[in-house]
Amino acid sequence: MTERVVLAYSGGLDTSVAIGWIAEEAGAEVIAVAVDVGQGGEDLDVIRKRALACGAVEAEVADAKDEFAEEYCLPAIKANALYMDRYPLVSALSRPTIVKHLVAAAHKHNAGIVAHGCTGKGNDQVRFEAGISALGPDLKCIAPVRDYAMTRDKAIAFCEEKNLPIATTKKSPYSIDQNVFGRAVETGFLEDIWNAPIEDIYEYTENPALQREADEVVISFKEGVPVAIDGRPVTVLQAIQQLNERAGAQGIGRIDMVEDRLVGIKSREVYEAPGAIALITAHQELENVTVERELARYKRQVEQRWGEMVYDGLWFSPLKRALDGFINEANQHVTGDIRMTLHGGRAVVTGRKSEESLYDFNLATYDSGDTFDQSKAQGFIEIFGLSSKIAAKRDLA
Repeated sequence: MTERVVLAYSGGLDTSVAIGWIAEEAGAEVIAVAVDVGQGGEDLDVIRKRALACGAVEAEVADAKDEFAEEYCLPAIKANALYMDRYPLVSALSRPTIVKHLVAAAHKHNAGIVAHGCTGKGNDQVRFEAGISALGPDLKCIAPVRDYAMTRDKAIAFCEEKNLPIATTKKSPYSIDQNVFGRAVETGFLEDIWNAPIEDIYEYTENPALQREADEVVISFKEGVPVAIDGRPVTVLQAIQQLNERAGAQGIGRIDMVEDRLVGIKSREVYEAPGAIALITAHQELENVTVERELARYKRQVEQRWGEMVYDGLWFSPLKRALDGFINEANQHVTGDIRMTLHGGRAVVTGRKSEESLYDFNLATYDSGDTFDQSKAQGFIEIFGLSSKIAAKRDLA
């Protein structure tokens, strides 16, 4: 029986060439699987037909935008997930979405191998293969670019030799990955970390330095889930899409950072994530109003670990699942409205309202009506600082 390989297919040059390349190198039939996570570009049916024209025995396409938003982006919003306190895990979140469809296709078509187009020095190879091994421990993984040294020059030559129906235009100087949650740009002149980004690299955001009117928005949450924008009900996908447009128009969500890759190197990355940053900013502030202090303090530790695990490709791991349970529990009272001003590259919170609020005006006020008993403060401070006071007496003796 001929071996079957499921290929993560984007419709571009590298994965189109990989269909024939795998067939020749492995003597296998290739099933191409394309997953739409809101990356834009070509119609899914056009991509499916191209895969078949390039030699795939079967091709599947999946519109996973809502699935991606609800099952992958939403947990990241609830977790206030910012890797290294800045990056909202744009690419890291899409990989387990794609992996789920790849493994399902492999089992459906009795394929023993799953292939992807990653290189050997990035994070995505780990995210794909760790995810595939978690969902399909019986499956083997291959990466033609990494395993067969499939360089772009070789890919173009193979494409021309086989007369494949795909344009071999001049390669963009940048490596770009995008989905509905954001956009990642790297390589080219950005590899010199002294070089500033230029406006040409951005697509999701306008120049924040340009003069424009501010935009005020109210985002409503229910148990940590964005459910309305300016009072109009939205799905999670619609919330991200609408805020991509509105926050992006104000230049919000641009991130330029040197990040710690899982493979041990530092890499310069430029991101655009207007909707993600606006939603996480609003969610964080609503948590400040509705989540009890000790729970909030501990959740911040969980958020960092959760973000690191997702970045490292461990979406389907036991610890990640357990942390999800904690994060969902911590979001039980995160219900209410956050008003923000979007302007000049920043999303600034200007108002908070919640029936679950722990903010007590009468305890907080310094005016008449203050119900906080200040006479108890002195004794509290003496007991609170007692251990340090005893230690200080010893150390100064």
